[in-house]
Amino acid sequence: MSASGPSFDLSVQLGPLRLPSPILVASGTFGYAREMERLVDLSRLGAVLPKTITSQPRAGNRPWRTVETTAGLLNAIGLDNDGLEAFIAHHLPYLSQLPCPAIVSIAGSSHDDFCAMAQRLGQESGIAALELNISCPNVAHGVDFGVNAEICRRLVAGVREVCKLPLIAKLTPNVTSIADIAKAAEDGGADAISAINTLLGMAVDWRGRKPMLGNIVGGLSGPAIKPVDLRCVYQIARAVKLPVIGISGIATIDDVMEFLVTGASAVQIGTANFYDPGASVRLIQELTATLTDGGVANVSDVVKTIQG
Repeated sequence: MSASGPSFDLSVQLGPLRLPSPILVASGTFGYAREMERLVDLSRLGAVLPKTITSQPRAGNRPWRTVETTAGLLNAIGLDNDGLEAFIAHHLPYLSQLPCPAIVSIAGSSHDDFCAMAQRLGQESGIAALELNISCPNVAHGVDFGVNAEICRRLVAGVREVCKLPLIAKLTPNVTSIADIAKAAEDGGADAISAINTLLGMAVDWRGRKPMLGNIVGGLSGPAIKPVDLRCVYQIARAVKLPVIGISGIATIDDVMEFLVTGASAVQIGTANFYDPGASVRLIQELTATLTDGGVANVSDVVKTIQG
């Protein structure tokens, strides 16, 4: 069988959600997909996750909002977006017609806000799943729902009660035990776990005696935090029966394979999109070749095969 042949099936099953490929693009790194359509063959992607939306418009944080660091990127964007209704009116019609699934990322300011947004979006067509962003470190109360197991469980259960779409809980690493939070999300009715959101960090202008980010602290992403995420995926995959989506620092086929064997059923490409917009499609091609050369019939055959 040819590594580039169409007969190779890369599809993955994440609970009730079936995706054509395990390579997704992470929320906040791919715009609303329209911005990338001339650079990326969207039909090859497992799914697109557009920018996280909130119920009301947000202006975001003051500059600077991003700072490059050694092997990573600090961001404190602050979830700037035009709000739920603007998203439904102006972005969802485009996203719903994409040749790949669209998973919508939402962030609520309260339990009821999360539930109301999920209920509203559950009435729309063209949405494959919701990712519950309970882990953003760059806004007030952004991680409140992801650092306490019982609060997380109640939130996911509340959303599950009002929305029939597949639910993915996006977790923060800024906790004592991420396995406990993942188990709470599972108990609440989540269909999958995505891990991890960014690590809290900061950058300093020592000459000016001031922090470089306008928000002072921000979220660190990229290769610098990949080892942390591998640890989190390993722990989550052994604590829950749900499929896990790995996110951090994935830019090469070795990165993809490390996450798969550690316990992830799929991965999201994030920071790499900024400097290599074609990374996701390249990795899909390389994954096909790697699995074929290894005599593997499908992606699930390598998931969670790590020994020890």
